[in-house]
Amino acid sequence: MPSISQLNVYPIKSCGGISLDTVRLTSHGLEHDRDWMLVDAQGRFVTQRTHPALALVRPELNGDGLAVGTPGMPTLTLALDAAELAGAPSVTVTVWSDTLTALDAGDDAARWFSDFLGASVRLVRFNPNVERLASRKWTGDATAGVHFADGFPLLLIGEASLADLNARLSGKGVDPIPMNRFRPNVVLAGVDAYEEDYTDTLSIAAADGNVLLRIVKPCSRCPIPTIDQARGAPDPRWPNEPTDTMSTYRGDSRLDGAVTFGQNAIVVAGAGDTLAVGQPIEVELRFDA
Repeated sequence: MPSISQLNVYPIKSCGGISLDTVRLTSHGLEHDRDWMLVDAQGRFVTQRTHPALALVRPELNGDGLAVGTPGMPTLTLALDAAELAGAPSVTVTVWSDTLTALDAGDDAARWFSDFLGASVRLVRFNPNVERLASRKWTGDATAGVHFADGFPLLLIGEASLADLNARLSGKGVDPIPMNRFRPNVVLAGVDAYEEDYTDTLSIAAADGNVLLRIVKPCSRCPIPTIDQARGAPDPRWPNEPTDTMSTYRGDSRLDGAVTFGQNAIVVAGAGDTLAVGQPIEVELRFDA
């Protein structure tokens, strides 16, 4: 039976992820996922697309705090509770086409990240009093909140999909890649390769109630999957992989031929419930994709 094999949160957009055995589900995705983000002087989001070394920034959940570290830098500690930033300056920030106000995380955090990147940036925290919604073009009648993720609350990928891609890479003499290249929130075991492409809903009997997730949009892939998350740079032997290989078979007509891998999902029911690795999932397929 299909089940959850990984649960991952990325507290700071485009920095390292945290794998968890259990995590609370919220209406805007997994708890603490993309609560923080780096911005440049114009307030525009900063990611591995332009600063691949962000992959080397490793956050850890530590009680009421988030400990942020990377080799050669002192540990930066951030409060998990946004209320700790009450009275902080509001900053106008942009994530793709969305402009909203966020909370400035302070000079110490700005200095830490600016020193690490060698560029002037500031760290901002999502303001819980602000509403940012996923595109209604894809969610339809459903209203789905999202923090600083690119566009949707959750990203799901099946283990078998990565296995198929790695088989194709190995056939070209390219080393297989780990799942962290794609930065999913939920990884599925026990489903066929790319079955998530044809999935409508996923039902999970959580300890606190019933969770229902709905697939809404294929995830178009930018250059980030080419960045080795352990070195903060592409592998010099194959700097354009896995994009080159995916481009031969993963073009999606729904996105004008863009290369896709994984599916974005929204939370239909179960916000406040707990997800756990190993939980069985009922997958309902659709046949209009």
